[in-house]
Amino acid sequence: MARYIELTLKKRDVRCVALLMDDLAPKTCEAIWQALPQEGDAFHAKYASNEVFTLVPPFAHPDPGLENPTLVPIPGDLLYFYFPPGLIKRPDVRALADQSGITDLAIFYGRNNFLFSPQTGPTPGNLFATVVENFEAMAQACDNIWRAGFIGERLLFRRLENYPR
Repeated sequence: MARYIELTLKKRDVRCVALLMDDLAPKTCEAIWQALPQEGDAFHAKYASNEVFTLVPPFAHPDPGLENPTLVPIPGDLLYFYFPPGLIKRPDVRALADQSGITDLAIFYGRNNFLFSPQTGPTPGNLFATVVENFEAMAQACDNIWRAGFIGERLLFRRLENYPR
């Protein structure tokens, strides 16, 4: 049975629906499904290009490892990353990241993305879902985050039970 999740940019009041790729990333999808809802401050990527993400405490125990990995996500892809302790240096999440590592949940809204970190080099992520509803509005909101800033924006991932109706 297909499973769906909803992503919401709360300040911009924009939502989209994504289909989990249970067949291609079963461990990642199950870990995410069991951990939902997840919410955190929204950020726009510096290096990957057209990406909006949130950083949350690790929730997959054990971590699924690389599963359905990609370095070049396309518009509508949702990716999962786990970064071990000490790797993320953002001051606002450093205490958590240094203690237990951190999970990055991301949506890609445009083309020409390449997952590369100046610190660690190529950084594949687990492709676990794809947007199937309201992508254009979400892409516009993500682009607005790039142009207008992400201060005060929150990104929420939650289950959609009994979808579609």
